[in-house]
Formats: sequence, C-alpha cells, structure tokens
Amino acid sequence: MRWLSWLAALCVLPEGAFIGMDFVPNESAFGADWPQYRGPLRNDVSEERGLLAEWPAGGPALLWTFTDTGIGLSGSAVVGDQLLTIGGRGEDEFLIALNLRDVKDGAVSQAWATRVGPTYDWKGNSWSTGPSSTPTVDGDRVFALASTGHLLCANTATGQEHWRKDLAVELDAEVNPIGGGPKKLGWGFTWSPLVDGEQLICVPGGPKGTVAALNKQTGEVLWRSTEITDQAAYTSPMLAEFGGVRQYVVLTNRSVFGVAAKDGKLLWNYRPARPYGTEVVNSPIIHGAFVYVTVGSGHGCELIQVKQDGETFKAESVYSNKNLSNHHANVVLVGDQVFGFGEGRGWVCQEFKSGEVVWAERQKFRSGSLTCADGRLYCYDESDGTTALIEVSTSGWKESGRFRIPQQTKLRKPSGRIWTPPIVSGGRLFLRDQELLFCFDVRAKI
Repeated sequence: MRWLSWLAALCVLPEGAFIGMDFVPNESAFGADWPQYRGPLRNDVSEERGLLAEWPAGGPALLWTFTDTGIGLSGSAVVGDQLLTIGGRGEDEFLIALNLRDVKDGAVSQAWATRVGPTYDWKGNSWSTGPSSTPTVDGDRVFALASTGHLLCANTATGQEHWRKDLAVELDAEVNPIGGGPKKLGWGFTWSPLVDGEQLICVPGGPKGTVAALNKQTGEVLWRSTEITDQAAYTSPMLAEFGGVRQYVVLTNRSVFGVAAKDGKLLWNYRPARPYGTEVVNSPIIHGAFVYVTVGSGHGCELIQVKQDGETFKAESVYSNKNLSNHHANVVLVGDQVFGFGEGRGWVCQEFKSGEVVWAERQKFRSGSLTCADGRLYCYDESDGTTALIEVSTSGWKESGRFRIPQQTKLRKPSGRIWTPPIVSGGRLFLRDQELLFCFDVRAKI
C-alpha cells in the first residue's frame, strides 16, 4: 500500500524533523505524488529523497516548458504521469491536464482542458487576474475552484464533468474584500478544496456559514458551520485532530477557528487582539496542539495552543510578534523551525515553539516562496524567477546553487509578482510564472 512506503520514508528524515501533523490522513494522499494544495499533507514538505544536493552552473536540466497554462497563480497537482492546474485562457478559466509521459523536443502535451468558470478581473486591479486555487485529486476525481466561485468535479482521466456548483449563487458564498476588489468577491475565491473521506471541505464564507462540507460524489451540501459566518479569506481549510476530535481549522480576516469534521459544529474560536486586517493569504500550520499563523503588512505571526476543556475546547495565544510577517508567499515548518520570507527581515529561520529568530538573511535573496524536499529548501524569487537551493539548517543561509527561469511572462499585471510556490514531485521541480510552466530534473545522478 502506498502509504506504507510513505511511512518508511519517514524513518530516514533528518533528526528532529517532522511534517507538521500527528495523524494519518487519507491513504490516497501518499506516495511520491503531490495531489493537492501544498502537497500530500498540505504543508509544502515533499517526501522526495535522492535529489541533487548541489546544482551545476546554470541550474538543473530543463525537461520541458508548457506555454499555455493560462493567466493565474494556481498551483499544480501532480499524480503519476499527470499534472493538473488551473489557468485563465481568454474569458474562461480552465482545469488543464498535462500528460507527463508525452514529452517531445522540450514540450509536454496537454491531455485535456475543461472549463471551470469565467476569468475574474475587475476595474482598477493592477495586481492579478485569474485563478489562484490548486486542484485536489482524489482517485478518479479532481476538484477545481474558479476565482468566481464556480466549483467543478471532473474525471481525472478524461476531464468529463461529474458535477458543478456556483458557490456565490447556491451557497451565498462571500470573500472579504479587505485589500481590494468588489464587495463580497475581493480578489476572488482562492482556497483549495480538502477531501476527507466522503466529504469535500470548502470555505465559501458568508451568512450561511464560513465552512461547508459537500458530498464529494454528488456535490450535495452535507452541513454548514452556521455558528460562524466570517467571509472567506484567501486561505485553505486544514485538517487537524485535537483531544481526539477530528476537525477543520480555518483562518479568516477576523479569527482562527476549528469546526467538528462530523457536523461543522464550532469547537473553538480565537480572535486576535488586533484583527488580521489585510489580505490573509497563508493557511495555518498545525503541529500537535498548536496552530501557527502569519499575516503580512506588518501584522506578524502568532502561535495558538488549542486545549480541551472538559467537553469543549479553548484556544490561547502562546506568542505574538513580528519576527516572521509573510504576505503573498508561504512559510514551511521543518523540524522545530519555520522558514520563510519575513517583511523587514529577509529570509528567516524561526523557532516554532518560542517564536524567536534563529537567523535572518536580508542580502542574498529577495522575497519569494518556497518548498522543502530532501533536507533542502527551494526558494523562488517573486521578482524574476531566480531559484536557490538552501540547506535546512539552524546555522544560517547555506546555498548550493541557483538559476533563473529561462523566460518570464508578459501577461503579469504591473504590480503583480511570481506568487505560485515551487513544487517537487517525482524527482522534478515545477515552477510557474502565469502561462509559463517549467519542469526541471532535480534527481541525483548515480
């Protein structure tokens, strides 16, 4: 069984390393695949081993380039010989499938493309257009969310539609417009669906409940979290277990909260002293009984402890500081440290439990996103697509090579940047810049 190979891989993790959760999610999420947002455990940590420890001059070999991914910031799901992502082509956003076996002369073939919804934009928007959600693959089904709130369930092999929902119309879904965008839509719907058993967990936001569980086979609404009605932010739902109770953790502009997986009942709700009053982009990191959040524009980071109190739960702040204030990118927990770019500090290694800075590097690399694989960080510069290979270390910035993507998009808006985090799966590094998708070979040569 594939999850057994994953458990075996854990035995060779560096000393003290963990992947951010203390229980085993769906069996289908394991293997060398990257089946959903932020990877198998939604934490941007790959189980890959046997990767290049140092890059040659000019970087790893480019395997192929795909030039029609479409406008947008969506990540990819990589399962077997298929890659799925979402992109805006003209007036519509499409779920796009690439056949990774069919590569010829540095190009990869498209297997199919299925329309999800209209391409989202609005007057006065100088930052981004199109989708930001990552598809979620669950066996022979894939779930994709358009920026306008159209949710599609399609067949993984063919792209044939099984069902769809217009969340704004059918579920009264709303996005918090703080930071820009029309009322109730903001910068569009950007969260990535979470499959948990037969449930598809969504964050529609709005007056009927912030969180919703749908039947993944039919799209039928199973429950809504009616006790909390925050508008959706730009974060995704995360799976957790506190006190033996399975639950979903969500971060909005107003709070961090957990709802029961079985019925959506509100279990706990933490509201910070100062609301997260900006574009809330980073999804929570969960480890043990702790929830870590970071928000940009000077807000900072916070560690919250969730405690069981009889038959109820309560959440308390462990620390709150500005040591790692991350806005448009992401941060990664490896071992006992959080790594990522912090506003005003540069690249930061931060102690998870104390919030103290272990080291910070301002000069060697500009702001961007990252992922982790085989004991190394893959850092992706949001300005020009430079990618650096950094050792996971508490001793400072230890670089083992860098290169720049061979070309940059001309479709990006004036204030936009490269905000799609890198992915490592199957010995390959995937980098996206709007319609351009690059695949590099990062396997160590024997």
